[in-house]
Amino acid sequence: MQAYRIADRRYPLLDGMGAARIGGRWNSPGHPVIYAAQTYSGALLEILVHANLNRLPPTQVAVELTIPDTLPIERLAPADLPGWDAPNLAASRKFGDRWLQEQRTAVLMVPALVTHGHEHNVLLNPAHSDFARITASPPQEVAWDDRLFHRK
Repeated sequence: MQAYRIADRRYPLLDGMGAARIGGRWNSPGHPVIYAAQTYSGALLEILVHANLNRLPPTQVAVELTIPDTLPIERLAPADLPGWDAPNLAASRKFGDRWLQEQRTAVLMVPALVTHGHEHNVLLNPAHSDFARITASPPQEVAWDDRLFHRK
């Protein structure tokens, strides 16, 4: 399986510490996790939903992650966790923190809020023993389409 991560090249791309510092939908602060998307366009959307849309994100790079087919993957459907998409992050963070602490798998597929659950994000647990089996391409500069930022 392939997954895609877009992140700021000024920081390590695959250590999970950015998410550990501020927390995210699926992790509380203090819990390292790596956020990726199942598609490149999904990864772009995840950056854009958090970006200042008046300018291009200047230091973003993308990596393609290869997850071996033999690696166990836990999958969460929207119906599996009521409140996963709530503005209050309690339900999703509790689920993600438990997944990380219990070391159930190195990979967790979760519904992507930006697509209202029609696509998935891919969470990676860098502390899991299987994480070392996941490989990443060399980082490539993200080529942003100016039309995303300059409306007529």
